Amino acid sequence: MKVCKFGGSSMASSETIKKVAAVIRSDDSRKYIVVSAPGKRFSGDIKITDSLLNTFAESKKGGNIHALLAPIKARFVEIAEGLEVQDKVDLESIFKEIEAGIAASSIPDYAAAQGERLSAMLLAAYLGFEFVDAKEVVRFSDNGSFNAEYTNDVARKHLLAKESGVVMPGFYGSTSVGQIRTFSRGGSDVSGAIVARAVKADIYENWTDVNGFLTADPRIVENPRKIPELSYRELRELSYMGANVLHPESIFPVRKANIPINIRNTFEPENPGTMILPGVIQHDRLITGIAGKKGFVSILIEKSMMNNEIGFTRKLLSVLENLNMSFEHLPSGIDTMNLILSGSEIGGKLQELIGGIREAVSPDRVEVQSDLALIATVGHGMAYRPGTASRLFTALSRAGVNIKMIDQGSSEMNIIVAVKGDDYERAINAIYEEFIN
Repeated sequence: MKVCKFGGSSMASSETIKKVAAVIRSDDSRKYIVVSAPGKRFSGDIKITDSLLNTFAESKKGGNIHALLAPIKARFVEIAEGLEVQDKVDLESIFKEIEAGIAASSIPDYAAAQGERLSAMLLAAYLGFEFVDAKEVVRFSDNGSFNAEYTNDVARKHLLAKESGVVMPGFYGSTSVGQIRTFSRGGSDVSGAIVARAVKADIYENWTDVNGFLTADPRIVENPRKIPELSYRELRELSYMGANVLHPESIFPVRKANIPINIRNTFEPENPGTMILPGVIQHDRLITGIAGKKGFVSILIEKSMMNNEIGFTRKLLSVLENLNMSFEHLPSGIDTMNLILSGSEIGGKLQELIGGIREAVSPDRVEVQSDLALIATVGHGMAYRPGTASRLFTALSRAGVNIKMIDQGSSEMNIIVAVKGDDYERAINAIYEEFIN
């Protein structure tokens, strides 16, 4: 039995949805389907979820949300007519309900979820499958946190009782009192994994518009190689560092049940894609992939005899906790500690953060460096071959890239380096040439 999730590019129009239906109908084991909201059809096309969120924002200002909903409605009417299901899905009544629901909402989640809901309704009508609303099976606590175990029990009971095929919207669920809550953007991947775990699927297929994971970002490296298979842990490392084919939190439900994930391309269904498997994958190559992100800030804290000061790190991290900030890395020396944070995490609180650090630990010196990029080189093979770090640093040196920070995990599965933002693309190409080309 297979659970399939189809992304926004697959659900963008009636023509792409017909390709989705062909994929589903080609394999009788594809019984449980999870979908995203329609994605962009072309550059400059409206984003359904963003448009719905704009509608919510306008409703809070007392604006005319009926006019803002009109192009969204027109998009779904066009899809329904292309699929010839306009008589099966009453979009007129549904959009009246959506308009009232947005106006009555105190948080944006209800509005944000409607693209997925409508997308699932139209696909279910076209396939002749049963529509199951995610609010009936995915449970959030009242504070908005996902309730994994309760959801698994509810979803298993609800979904396994269905005799025919099922289409469910991704991205959202509800609280015990029926309030709609959503995952973070891209959360339909998580919804698909939740369903896969609940029904004990043999495989979770995630259908998108690429042929799987690539060894590097194709916007930076020309024609990077595809990764045929990788482990959950490698996926987690690469996704966290910016390889955004799959939502980084989507592995947790399927990992508990040891369910493989297959990344597939709706528009090239014959391509086997990338398999994501439990356990350690013994590749014939040294590294699996390279990923990175820009926009980090380094805060160097220097203090004599820091290593002898009991509670130094606790006091430093309490400053972050009080400001509701999280850090990315914390490399340290005898008298130095380096906080690496995302610039978006700091926001406009940098001076407040520096002041808090000075008050909490009385450093001799604090130095801030912004516009850093982090690059992760990931692979299980790194743990078994000496000289990997030497090759990495030599490749960067040859490319004229200065390393600002080095952090190697204890599992020896990744090496993370910080470089100046201007060196980011050059550094990734240098690493790719050294290890993959």
